[in-house]
Amino acid sequence: MSCTTEIAVPLLDVNRQNVPLWDEIEAAVRQICDTGRFVHGPDCRQFEAEMAAYCGTDHAVGCASGSDALLLALMVLGVGQGDEVILPSFTFFATASAVWRLGARPVFVDIEPDSFNIDPKLIEQSITPATKAIILVHLFGRCANMAAINEIAAQYGLKVVEDAAQSIGAEYQGHRAGALGTIGCFSFYPTKNLGAFGDAGMLTTNDAQLADKLRILRDHGQSPQYHHHLVGINSRLDSIQAAVLRVKLTHLDRWSGQRSTNADRYAELFAAAGVDRLLQLPEPPSDGHQVWNQYTVRVPEGRRDSLKTHLAERKIGTAVYYPVPLHRQECFTTLGYAEGCLPETETAAREVLSLPIFAELTEAEQDAVAAGIASFANDQISEAA
Repeated sequence: MSCTTEIAVPLLDVNRQNVPLWDEIEAAVRQICDTGRFVHGPDCRQFEAEMAAYCGTDHAVGCASGSDALLLALMVLGVGQGDEVILPSFTFFATASAVWRLGARPVFVDIEPDSFNIDPKLIEQSITPATKAIILVHLFGRCANMAAINEIAAQYGLKVVEDAAQSIGAEYQGHRAGALGTIGCFSFYPTKNLGAFGDAGMLTTNDAQLADKLRILRDHGQSPQYHHHLVGINSRLDSIQAAVLRVKLTHLDRWSGQRSTNADRYAELFAAAGVDRLLQLPEPPSDGHQVWNQYTVRVPEGRRDSLKTHLAERKIGTAVYYPVPLHRQECFTTLGYAEGCLPETETAAREVLSLPIFAELTEAEQDAVAAGIASFANDQISEAA
């Protein structure tokens, strides 16, 4: 391993992925500009078919963003005023805001400390007569424990929504994210493993009736045009984003493989550097395939922020996903969640640190990350002595 930490390492560099594909992307976008079919064009329908095939579902329905995908999923399932939806607190805000915007109550459940995903053992005790659905999040590119979650959902007659925004291509027991529950929700925000040139989203399902209704709800609830039997929203996937994503989808498995290679190499570098004294490293799941949207370590004993600063001084990018759990956000104060009620979630928020893991990361950059962490660990040992 190289000992230099002089090289700057970004947390993510989307241009390294996009630039080599620019000629192909430009041609695809130009074709749309030539036809003028910017909304609901052929590329949208083709991308939906390709996504359904990729995820292993019968249907895929494009929309404007991952946040809208979650909202539409709950709308089509009839979630509304007075209902409750069970979900993790350790996730991005959109998971809970979709519930809140429909007048339903988010019911937060703690996570498993190793996977950072919702703990199935704690779901059942949160179910009430008002519970309508469970939203699980396949966090950081790793699928949740779907067997246990689906068993509970079937027992209580609940719908299961997969928030797969970070986990396209991830697998659980041989099946891909988006094909594991009632409805799967995807985001193609530019920083995702499959990123658009702006906002875009997708829903997947094996239920033909739900798919048909989702197509209506995403387009103002009209079917046919100007005839509204439902009140929907304006959440259409535009053709330019679909064209970009069609080009990039053909490369997704290769990029996911590179992310896995980087994760394996981090484990080797950190073992060689002896930083296991400082970090708790993520372990790949035994029941599936992780696609490493984030490579998230734990830094216990209050040293996470110091390590983040130490790496920033060496121009090494890191991020904290997520510093404030949703149940402790000011906007959800009225839900009454006290500090300490979700201990694993709150501990994770204090300890997690995500390191660069993007597919185009070089070995020299990984060496710099490992060397920077090793120098911090050595400083900690020296101070302790």
